[in-house]
Order: sequence, then C-alpha cells, then structure tokens
Amino acid sequence: MAFSADELRVLRRALAIALHPAPLQDEDVQDCLRLAESVDEAVREAGRLRAFLLDDLARYRDALPGSLAGYLGLLRDALTAGYDPGVDDLAALRALRANPAAAELLARCRILAERSVRARLARVSQATGSTAPAVPVGAAIAPRTRLLALPGGRGAAGEPKPNPPSGPAPGDRPVPKPSEVFPPRRRPVPPPPPEERVAG
Repeated sequence: MAFSADELRVLRRALAIALHPAPLQDEDVQDCLRLAESVDEAVREAGRLRAFLLDDLARYRDALPGSLAGYLGLLRDALTAGYDPGVDDLAALRALRANPAAAELLARCRILAERSVRARLARVSQATGSTAPAVPVGAAIAPRTRLLALPGGRGAAGEPKPNPPSGPAPGDRPVPKPSEVFPPRRRPVPPPPPEERVAG
C-alpha cells in the first residue's frame, strides 16, 4: 500500500498525537477520518483483487494441462500475495513436475504448506493450553498397541456372570426351504366346454 505525500503528512501527525496526546483541531480530525476511509477502501480493494486472483487461479487449474503457463504465472502471483497453496495446487504441481518450472513451484509450495500446517498446530495448542510437543509434518505415526485382557478383571472377584440369552441365536435357526418361503401356485382350472354348459 502506497501513501501520497499528503497522506504521509496526516499519518505522521496522527502518530505524533498518539504518542503525545494533545487537543486536535477540526481540520486534523477530518484529515484523519479521510485517511482512515482511504485505508479501509484500499483494504477492501485488495480483498476484491485477491478473490479475483484466486478465482482465476482455480479456473486455470481446472483447465490443466493446456493452461500450464497461465496457471504457473497466476500461482506465482498468488504466492507473492501471501496465498497458502492448497491440496489441489499440490496435486496439480505433482502431476506437472516433469516441467522444470512446475517442479520448482512444487518445492516452494511444499515448504509454504508445511509452514502453514505448523502455524495452525501452534495456534491450536496455544488456544487449548496444550504443552504437548508438535508432531513434525511427515512423521510416521506409531501404530496403536493391541489391548490385552488382564487377569483379575470383572468377574474374577466372584461377581456373577451374566446369563446367556434364552432365545436361539440367529445362526441356530433352520434355513427355510424355497418351497416354504414361496409356495407353488395352483394352476387355474379351465372353464368347461360350451357343450357341457348347455347340457347342464
């Protein structure tokens, strides 16, 4: 963010007043308010430009590999603006690492992604007050040990064991035959011939 000469003059005066409080003239108050509005507008504009850049980056990433040159250029701009590469970016760069420029960006993005994960873990541990050491990124997690039954647990002190269920287990029931589940249909009796109807 660049300030004009007038804005720098207002900023210096505001800092001096903050360090050494003194009564402000109306003109000084108006200058400070205008500077604050300019800074807010610049922040909003930066946010709009960042959102536009990230949307453009996503479009170029979806069009890979045909949009390789444009994607790499936009990703460099986004990283310079403080963008943390996401999983989609890392996957795209891994698929393109045969290209030297993509391989270089992949190495850079891996470092940035690792720093971002470490920073998030540090913030979480500070918020929860945890003193456990942070697990380094990429470290293998030890497999869980199996739980073993130890003697002297419940039931060893003479406690009554629960009675087994009285009903039959599902596996003990006999399997019905297909004829029991789907009984055969009876064939319909054909009507008598016309001669028999007349005779009757």
